[in-house]
Amino acid sequence: MAISHLLYLHGFRSSPQSTKARMVAQRVAERQPGVTWWCPQLPPSPRAAMAMVLAGIAGWPHERMAVMGSSLGGFYATHVAEATGCKAVVLNPAVHAARDLAKYVGEQAAWHDPAERFVFEPGYVDELRALEGGPLADPSNYLAIIAKGDEVLDWREMGARYAGARIELLEGSDHAISDFGQHIDAVFAFLDLA
Repeated sequence: MAISHLLYLHGFRSSPQSTKARMVAQRVAERQPGVTWWCPQLPPSPRAAMAMVLAGIAGWPHERMAVMGSSLGGFYATHVAEATGCKAVVLNPAVHAARDLAKYVGEQAAWHDPAERFVFEPGYVDELRALEGGPLADPSNYLAIIAKGDEVLDWREMGARYAGARIELLEGSDHAISDFGQHIDAVFAFLDLA
């Protein structure tokens, strides 16, 4: 069944202005103008972010929606996909978000606008822990694009978390998947949006 709604969730300190989010938005606008596209600016609180996202997609048809997410957005996308049963594409997804982000407690600068600041509060680590899920209900719903060259997250942990899913393991690349343009066709094919 064709995807009619696509949600994109950006990573920690990122925004809808991320290169990958803009590439996907442009591709949807050019080739799939009938698809509902939503890439919200996520608040720093994981609980607030997930409440906002789940409220925003409450009226979406779960069988015809998909979610994409990068890094922390991949962690969130997994939570959304498990809650709705929809297809998901995760790009270098955070696996142990609470563990990895605990060291970022305090004031942070937004990646795309360093003048924009936010505070990552200690309680947010607990909120991330509360969102951690067990094994994937249906690994076939997932495409994980994982870069061995990721300088932030361990590709082995990502591969283990998405065992049974379709995994595109990139020999090099980086955390941002700077060569995402080479992989976007595979993403859209997986979502039946080619």
